[in-house]
Amino acid sequence: MRPSQRFGSALALLALCALSACGYGSQRVDSTAKVLPKGAELSTTEVRVGYFPNLTHATALVGVREGLIQKELGGTKLSTATFGAGPAAIEALASGSIDLAWVGPSPAVNGYTKLGGKGLRIVAGAASGGVKLVVDPKKIKTVADVKGRRIATPQLGNTQDVALLHWISTQGWHVDPVSGRGDVSVVRTDTKMTPNAYRSGSVDGAWVPEPTASLLVEQGAKVLLDESRLWPGGRFVITNLVVSQRFLDEHPDVVEAVIRGSVAANAWIADSPEEARRSANEAVRELTGKALPAEVVRTAWSSLVFTDDPLAATLGAQAEHATEAGLLEDPVLRGIYDLGPLNRVRAQADRPPVDDAGLGVP
Repeated sequence: MRPSQRFGSALALLALCALSACGYGSQRVDSTAKVLPKGAELSTTEVRVGYFPNLTHATALVGVREGLIQKELGGTKLSTATFGAGPAAIEALASGSIDLAWVGPSPAVNGYTKLGGKGLRIVAGAASGGVKLVVDPKKIKTVADVKGRRIATPQLGNTQDVALLHWISTQGWHVDPVSGRGDVSVVRTDTKMTPNAYRSGSVDGAWVPEPTASLLVEQGAKVLLDESRLWPGGRFVITNLVVSQRFLDEHPDVVEAVIRGSVAANAWIADSPEEARRSANEAVRELTGKALPAEVVRTAWSSLVFTDDPLAATLGAQAEHATEAGLLEDPVLRGIYDLGPLNRVRAQADRPPVDDAGLGVP
């Protein structure tokens, strides 16, 4: 069985129940559908959103906690759910348990392709950057020293897993994408467990998002590589806002209101970074029962950029990397973006439109 087929089978097992229950239809999203003016009664009484208790999801953390999204929704109730991994959020979106979600690019691409391009759309960006290769400085001093070592990623086929596999290939090394065995041992480890795995010596480093990278640095690890250095302009998508196609078809006004709230949250983060950092950490405490150390948040925050632009060209590149690694059949991504609502919001604020890199709805 080819690696891509084995990965496809594994992903199908994760999503089978949710995806088989989905019947979204095949009609194209109409971004020109009439929406109600801001402040008017919206077309549904409740909208359900999902996100992670993670600093890369600070747009959602701050937007929810500070009431910025609810303000745009008016009388429509905002209900929230938190997830520990992108595939679970995509399953909830596909099954109709939630309507929108902040997720990483790989789960969005996997969900879009598994649903045959009929189940979801990316409607806005949220964050860029915040991913690092951190290593044990006693064992790894240079890039060449990574060969033969054990490097953790959060999950098979997730955004950081794909990035590490691609980087390994650029070094001329070889790794089986599914087993993780090869010139480097890729160890799939839940990010909550990665600090313990590093402390025990069961991994020699990790390619992980913030705040896990900074938590490892606090334990004595060193940053060997910031992934932003590998991307033109130093920016690449780490978090998107995704909506189910059905909900977008039925409630475009509500989707646009959530997007306005997301844009407002990013603007507040930019205008009040210290207050936003504290708010995001307080949201993490409320959701997980434990706040992050202030210095970890400060270090992690400095490597993140919160942006409404989904950086579509970088998502296309990430999908190519997954295909080259054998984790994804060559995907057809045309239609994964519907940036019409976002660009209307930006136009209202006299801001230029963002580009879908040719991957928007036909």
